[in-house]
Amino acid sequence: MIDKLRTQINEYFVGKEDAVENVLICLLAGGHVLIEDVPGVGKTTLARVLAGSVDMSFGRIQFTPDTLPGDVTGLSVYNMKTGEFEYREGAIMRSILLADEINRTSPKTQSALLEAMAEGSVTVDGTKYDLPDPFMVIATQNPTEFIGTYPLPEASVDRFMMRLSIGYPGKEEEIKLARNHIEGRTADKVKPVCSASEVLEMKKKVRDTIVSDNCLAYAREIIELTRSESRFILGASPRALLSLISASQAKAYLSGRDFVKPDDIKAVAVNVLIHRLVLTPESRIAGEKKDAIIRSIILKVKVPTKE
Repeated sequence: MIDKLRTQINEYFVGKEDAVENVLICLLAGGHVLIEDVPGVGKTTLARVLAGSVDMSFGRIQFTPDTLPGDVTGLSVYNMKTGEFEYREGAIMRSILLADEINRTSPKTQSALLEAMAEGSVTVDGTKYDLPDPFMVIATQNPTEFIGTYPLPEASVDRFMMRLSIGYPGKEEEIKLARNHIEGRTADKVKPVCSASEVLEMKKKVRDTIVSDNCLAYAREIIELTRSESRFILGASPRALLSLISASQAKAYLSGRDFVKPDDIKAVAVNVLIHRLVLTPESRIAGEKKDAIIRSIILKVKVPTKE
């Protein structure tokens, strides 16, 4: 099933196998993805192809400065015939939600996603409504130096399991992408290769993937070193540790194993941690890169040799 998913998504979303792998990791680990990149590199296409391949409902919110929280969560509307208020669901009531250009809207509207991402439900006028299961948010944002952006608060960013950057495709991949466009192989033509119930079954197997005490200690040591790193003013939270473990379980499952190895933790660590860490002003001025610092931290941690 995983091979079918990989093959289908990579057929439509060309040349970015690593991004596809990481999105599948987040899907099976029950996490959410934040994709930051310039416009036009396929962020929306990736979300649509994933939803089409898995036969799950898909919703999209195009965030703008005047988007309201009710546009996301839904709202209560008065029914004159019955004399009662009725809930009209928002776009969030979908299995896969594309929150497009999330940093173009106000912090108040951004926060409407927090309950949904953390608890799988929304509360409207005091009434709680459960979201579909599985549920996943794929949020895109423009680089913060672009005009009309509102940087996501640290508490909001921490809800995302991974932050990815897609980048431009290579020469051959871009030619294949153009050929797909000419031949009409677009995201709306994708056919499902598995069902939502099969995804739930795979998620259960991911949760059952074994994590040894040595691997837990290894992951925790990486988290601890981000907190003591002098170039960061904000280290990784306990939620970051939980995300790191869950993502490594999904990585092991995608690799065909029922147990986690240190290599799985190293493979997902940068994408899990990079958006949760804040550089000091001096480090930003010096041109330090968070991914390079994270990799140097990983090299400092002793790799467990016994499972």
